[in-house]
Amino acid sequence: MPPPALLCALCCGLLAAARAGYSGDRCSWRGSGLTQEPGSVGQLALACAEGAIEWLYPAGALRLTLGGPDPGARPSIACLRPERPFAGAQVFAERAGGALELLLAEGPGPAGGRCVRWDPRERRALFLQATPHRDISRRVAAFRFELREDGRPELPPQAHGLGVDGACRPCSDTELLLAACTSDFVIHGTIHGVTHDTELQESVITVLAARVLRQTLPLFQAGGSGGQGPASIRTPLRCGVRPGPGTFLFMGWSRFGEAWLGCAPRLQEFSRAYAAAHAAHLHPCEVALR
Repeated sequence: MPPPALLCALCCGLLAAARAGYSGDRCSWRGSGLTQEPGSVGQLALACAEGAIEWLYPAGALRLTLGGPDPGARPSIACLRPERPFAGAQVFAERAGGALELLLAEGPGPAGGRCVRWDPRERRALFLQATPHRDISRRVAAFRFELREDGRPELPPQAHGLGVDGACRPCSDTELLLAACTSDFVIHGTIHGVTHDTELQESVITVLAARVLRQTLPLFQAGGSGGQGPASIRTPLRCGVRPGPGTFLFMGWSRFGEAWLGCAPRLQEFSRAYAAAHAAHLHPCEVALR
């Protein structure tokens, strides 16, 4: 449930212009709650697909609309990644009918961030609600955001990014085949090691890439003096990933310039699923494994 103060502000329609400038491309905002009227809801609108928010000394509330006035014909996904320490506010996603979904709060968040999916009929809006504190210590609620269309809503939960429900469960054969066709990166290689960051609630997998089948950003490089190139892939800490022997097909998604794990079957497992789908003419795309 959202805080009572936020519900009151929404119901009463107390609106105020947020005082602080946009960047030149209207992708970011930086402002202070000290200039905001008590009980007001400042209105912000950012037209870019990527940007940043920095709210100093949070007070009252802000309503942030992302991506321009036209939500488009497809569902969209927004991912938020807080800057640490994130303090002084909570961030909610506005849902259909005025319901609010908590995305970010003070303290360590899930996998260092959170993603939300909006249907085409929903307005892409976030609510930032200041949390009360007795002292006047400096607090900053800052985060980066990425907004993109969700062209394949049938993909597994892992495809929707950071901190989503179901992100740790294994992918089915159908999901493996779809991920191989639509992921931001598809590589096969081995696990060199795994480290855990309890503050960000992330695990970092060091991968030795033997072959890069596809990537939308230059995150991986095969080759080098040893015939392989090391790279990092992130996943939520709660997934409990551990190093294991063998060759894997790593598939996933780029968020904020980092690789996030989607599906990671062993190469033999994927080859079996792909061969069966190919024989039945049910494979969604060609995958050149060799």
